[in-house]
Amino acid sequence: MRQIFLDTETTGLSADSGDRIIEIGCVELINRKLTGNNKHFYLNPGRDSHEEALKVHGISNEFLKDKPGFEAVADDLLEYLKDTEVLIHNAAFDVGFLNNELALMGRPLLKEFVASVTDTLAMAKELFPGKRNSLDALCTRLGVDNSGRTLHGALLDAELLADVYINLTRGQDALLIDVGSDQNTGRQVVSIDLRAIELPVLTADMHELAAHEEVLKQLDKASGDNTVWRLTA
Repeated sequence: MRQIFLDTETTGLSADSGDRIIEIGCVELINRKLTGNNKHFYLNPGRDSHEEALKVHGISNEFLKDKPGFEAVADDLLEYLKDTEVLIHNAAFDVGFLNNELALMGRPLLKEFVASVTDTLAMAKELFPGKRNSLDALCTRLGVDNSGRTLHGALLDAELLADVYINLTRGQDALLIDVGSDQNTGRQVVSIDLRAIELPVLTADMHELAAHEEVLKQLDKASGDNTVWRLTA
């Protein structure tokens, strides 16, 4: 399975108001393995970035002056994304900007080129309701090293998002074993059916039961005798 993690940086927050994409970063994952076959573009948006946007990404207007416009990289990007699952954090924002760039060229919407778009922010909100689910917050929660992220950058953020996604969905691979690999086709995996395996039941001995009871007593004391198992006993 081929997946692409994508992020953009823009001149501002509203494509409808004329803001444009200035950077695109893409990271490829095949069968949950990073391939190194990534894409990265800096783009000349034909306008200056808003001051607040500059504080976020730090990409100066001067730096972008000699970079190509979106139309120059569109075919390369769309071929790279063709028929893949594209994963984006807060997908509505990035997809809106990409659709705007395509519309300015008279091209169809992004959904016409890719197999699907998955919003990892929506995934995180479902897994961690009521918590902060920004990319930085998820990195901290899932143990992904984001120490190099002093400013937002499309390629770095796409790489971090791929790591976050692997950690978010790690349980899906708990019963998968690699049976071989090929650099061109990616790794093959086979699932193992555990229903045919009879697992032994090991009962606790008297010393283990006593130690367990002691831990429960300590928890009772710390909670002021309000532990749920005592109240419902």
